[in-house]
Formats: sequence, structure tokens, C-alpha cells
Amino acid sequence: MDRSSAGISSQYARSGNDYNQPDDQAASSRRGRYRYATVRQWDNPSRTVPGRNEFYHSSFTRSSQHLQYRSVNPAQDFNALIKQEIMDDLVSKSDRFGHRYDGRDHGRYASSIKKYTSAAKRPLNRAEQSQLLRLLQNFTATRKWNWRSLTTTLHSFTSAGVFTPHNPIDELVKHTQVALLSTLLDAIIFKCNQKPEASYVGAQEIANMLWAMAKLVDSGQERTPGLNAAVAALLPHVNAQKDPFIPQHIANLLWAMAKLVDNGQEQTPGLNEAVARLLPHVKAQKDQFNAQGITNLLWAMVKLVDNGQNLAPEFNEALAALLPHVIARKEQFNAQGITNLLWAMAKLADNGQEQTPELNEAVAALLPHVNAQKANFKPQEIASLLWAMAKLVDNGQEQTPELNEAVATLLPYANTQKANFKPKEIANLLWAMAKLVDNGQEQTPGLNGAEAALLPHVSAQKANFTAQGIANLLWAMAK
Repeated sequence: MDRSSAGISSQYARSGNDYNQPDDQAASSRRGRYRYATVRQWDNPSRTVPGRNEFYHSSFTRSSQHLQYRSVNPAQDFNALIKQEIMDDLVSKSDRFGHRYDGRDHGRYASSIKKYTSAAKRPLNRAEQSQLLRLLQNFTATRKWNWRSLTTTLHSFTSAGVFTPHNPIDELVKHTQVALLSTLLDAIIFKCNQKPEASYVGAQEIANMLWAMAKLVDSGQERTPGLNAAVAALLPHVNAQKDPFIPQHIANLLWAMAKLVDNGQEQTPGLNEAVARLLPHVKAQKDQFNAQGITNLLWAMVKLVDNGQNLAPEFNEALAALLPHVIARKEQFNAQGITNLLWAMAKLADNGQEQTPELNEAVAALLPHVNAQKANFKPQEIASLLWAMAKLVDNGQEQTPELNEAVATLLPYANTQKANFKPKEIANLLWAMAKLVDNGQEQTPGLNGAEAALLPHVSAQKANFTAQGIANLLWAMAK
């Protein structure tokens, strides 16, 4: 089976606030895909930044200031965000105050873009991104910006989809993306390499920036030398951090590191040290993680192991600490959370993890919720769930009535959503069905119907299957 067969969605990493740490799950009862939507408004800016010798009047233009404190009407307010006078004011302020300017108004503007996408419950679409980036040609970060401005700008623009590559993309838009990201990363690297007293970066800034960098890569942004250097410059600050990492920081930092590794980041000593420093905090703060944090942590820990990370014994201790909380919070996991957790447990078994009573109990606790949330699973999640169940059974999991019921619940959705599955998902689905049958699953009408629905799409997408996908398909068809 393909190592990446989990199908954990790249859409899972979303942000929900201006400056507070984002989580990587995508659902919120209050604001659609943007979870933890406890927006913390900045206070009206004072003339003095504490601890800095940066004095200036912060007179953000009336139109942009007005945007930050009123409800969002998507079409109307996006047009208000891309007025040339807003950018002229930002450029003027940066020029006027020179080295004394700390970037706060640029950060506010970036935050207003994210507020717009949060209210719209989606990232910028291609047309909006193109319009915005044409405006941002003179939006330049400098090394004099403070950590808060750098963090808010990078995190907000990343969350809003400003840097997401679209295909095809206008050359001017692409050039502006590259230039803007380059100035932000340069300033971050510069500040990371200053003397400790001049470069102090807090726990929240570290967590937000590493999350943003992981999300950049996950959304298709090229792994440039500048991006790699920024990650490398930030990692020592995880180890040196004196402020305590709260549970949300720990979950998101481990998610970010796992996502970076999954997208080709070298597992350097700095990264390994950062992971090793964080894992004991998982055990120590086990009671404080919410359902989303538990999901993020287990996915991240398993992804690191799946990519060759050697985490014992810290990994085993953190895992043992988290599994009882999966059972205790079973009612709180949404469809994506259930998918990620069952995938993680299947991957653990596939990587040789002992199927302890605690792990089996956690699987048993989650399976009934597949049926309860059956209408909420997306195509990728259906493929991941069926792969996970097949893999669990293949590694010795008992085919309980709950497991059989979960399989039976998902199969009709594999049929009705057949046109929405990508090649890897089709391969995983057919492999999962074949593996279940190979392990004694009854060939029900539902299973046969799902198989018959998917086979024509193998032919239609034949040019898009990887070598691994082709191997899985041929094995499945032979079975």
C-alpha cells in the first residue's frame, strides 16, 4: 500500500483567528472550516511599542480601519479591501517612518484579508487572489518589523490562500507571490539569527510561523532555499523556548513538523530535537487537549514514524497517554477527526505497533461514529476510512459487528461519489475492498456495487495512476 495512502486532506490545516494559534482540522460549529474562531482584536495602537524605541503615529486609513470592525459582506468587502489608497497609505507609512516602522499596519491589513476569508468560510479564489496580488506588488516586509507583525502577516496571508499556487497562474501574480514571501522569510531568518536578547520570539510566534511554513508547502508552494532556511532558523527556538507551550501550540507544532517531513523536509538533528522536546509535554498535558488537538497529535506522531522518525520511548509514552482520551472524547470527534484517528491507528498497526488493549478500545469506541456521521464524509475520507479498516483487519483486528457495520455504511457512498475520487483514492478503495474480502468479508451487494461503480473510473483515469497505484489495482483485481 502506498505510504501516503491515508489521504489526510491538505485542507485540514486551517486557521481560525487573527493571532491565536491555528489548528489543523477544518470544521467549526461556529464558522464553517475555520475552527477556534475566537478573534482577538488588536487594541487601538499606542504610539509606543513596549520595549522598543519605535515611536510613530498609527493613522491607518479610514477605509481599511473601518473594515476591521464590521461584519463582512463577501463581494462588497473584498472590493473594499483592494482599494489602491489602502496600499498607498501602507507604503507611505513605511517610507515615512523608515527603520522605526515595525510593520503593525501591514500586519493589520493581512489580518483583514484573513477575516474576509474566515467570514466567507473559504480561502481566496483564483480571481480574488489575482486581484489582491496585483495590489500587493509594493507590500514589502523589512528586517525592522517586529515578531508580531511578521507572524501575523505570514500566518494571515497563508491562511487566506494568498500564497496558494493556482494553475494556470499569471506571471505577474506568481512574481508577486515569490517576492512577497521572500521578503517575509528573509526578515524571519534575520531575526532568528540575532542575539537572544534582540531576537526573542515567543511560543505563539514559533507555533504560528512553523504552521504557516508547513501549510505553504502542503498547499503546493515550492520548497525554496529561503523556506528551508527559515524552517531551520526557527527550529532551535523551539528547543530554547522559555515560555511554556500550551496544548494548542504543542499540537500544531508537531502537526507542522510532520507535515513538513511528509512533504520532503529532511529530518535534521534540529527537527528531531524539537520533536523530542515536545513529546514529553504531550504526556504532561494530556488532560488539556481537546478533541481536535488529540486528532492533530496522533496524526502527526504517526506521520513522523511513517516517515522514519525514531521516537521511542517518548512516542510510546505520549501515545499511551492520549489513547484513553480518544475514548473519553469519542462523542466530540467530527468526520475528519474520526478519519484521521482511525487512519493513524491503522498506520500504527502497519508499522509494527503492538495492538494493545487501549488501541483496540479506541478503535472500538470510534467505529459506531462512522455510522452516525456517514453523511459528512468526503470522498478522500471514505477512501481513507475503508483503507484503515482493511489495514486494521489485515493486522489482526477482529471483524466485529461494529466494524462490519461501518464498512457497510461507507460502501454506498463509495458508489454515489464515484465520480469524485482521485486515482490514488480509487486504488486505495479497490485495494481495501479486496483486502477485506481476502480476510473473510462477505461479498455483499453493497461491496459488489461499489466495485462495479469504481472500475470504469480506472479506465477513465488510467494515465493518472502511479506505479504504486497500478500495483495496488492489479493486486485488488486479481483478488
